[in-house]
Amino acid sequence: MKSNIQVSYSEGASYLLALFCLGLVLKVGLLLALFSGLLQYALVRLLVPTIERRLSTRKARLIAVGFLSSLIILALAATIWGVVIFLKSEAGNTQNLLQKLADVIEASRSQLPLWLTSNLPADVDGLKRILLDTLHEHAAEAKSFGQEAGHALVHILLGVIIGSMLALQDVGATLNDKPLAQALRARVMNLAEIFHRVVFAQVRISLINTTLTAIFLAIVLPLWGIHLPLLKTTIAITFVVGLIPVVGNIISNTVIVMVSLSNSLQVAIIALVYMVLIHKLEYFLNARIIGSQVNARPWELLTAILVMETLFGVPGVVAAPVFYSYVKRELKLKEWI
Repeated sequence: MKSNIQVSYSEGASYLLALFCLGLVLKVGLLLALFSGLLQYALVRLLVPTIERRLSTRKARLIAVGFLSSLIILALAATIWGVVIFLKSEAGNTQNLLQKLADVIEASRSQLPLWLTSNLPADVDGLKRILLDTLHEHAAEAKSFGQEAGHALVHILLGVIIGSMLALQDVGATLNDKPLAQALRARVMNLAEIFHRVVFAQVRISLINTTLTAIFLAIVLPLWGIHLPLLKTTIAITFVVGLIPVVGNIISNTVIVMVSLSNSLQVAIIALVYMVLIHKLEYFLNARIIGSQVNARPWELLTAILVMETLFGVPGVVAAPVFYSYVKRELKLKEWI
């Protein structure tokens, strides 16, 4: 079969623009906005077939976009409200949190080496002094973190708006587009398709990871007579952050180890070893499951993750499965590979 190696000027320009834009997204920190928009578009595509059984495609898209947009806004508002309520509650009181941390340190003191215990605070007042000194030393970073959180929220909302606008585009109206516009639209649709496959594969991976974690925390440890606090919350956090490749593992591991420390240092070490083993397995599982969805071999995705992490850091790790799979899809559609 003869390969389709002919590329028009418009197609060539669209490929170059697509690669430039993907690099620019990583360079200037717009990955969150891009993925928010793509997620909104993917969810609309998922809901529309169910709704349009009784309505037209246009009305189905409007309903899907309105529902998802409202859901996202309510989720963000509920999260902010929940944090405020928690901080005002007795459980979220700073004094109580410091006291709990001091109790954990005191319970672990006899199990830690002498060189480490000598550097630990003796009581809550010591913890307060350390906290205040840290805040004074890193005041600029703390201020920057607040600004970054605000920027991230704006990026999410703008990404959702852009994804909604893309989902509402009338397909019939694209027939009169010029060649470059049609080519660019094809690039966007291919990227959206790959994102859809990768993100739902990541949901499967997170479910597997959460199941293994729940078995360890809710079944294995209780069989040994160990009952950890905040069990349901920890499992829920594991699933949510597990939707973020690699970075989510670090967050969930940190939460589980901190909760395990409330029991003993030995339990925390056992939990950490178990989590590391699960996540080492997950790296290969990740590459295999996602690879099966985008027709990429595990070693290809692992190599892409390594290269992107070297070039762009953590954002590169998160973007690698999507960006690499997108590039490979474009090459396969042209029958170049």
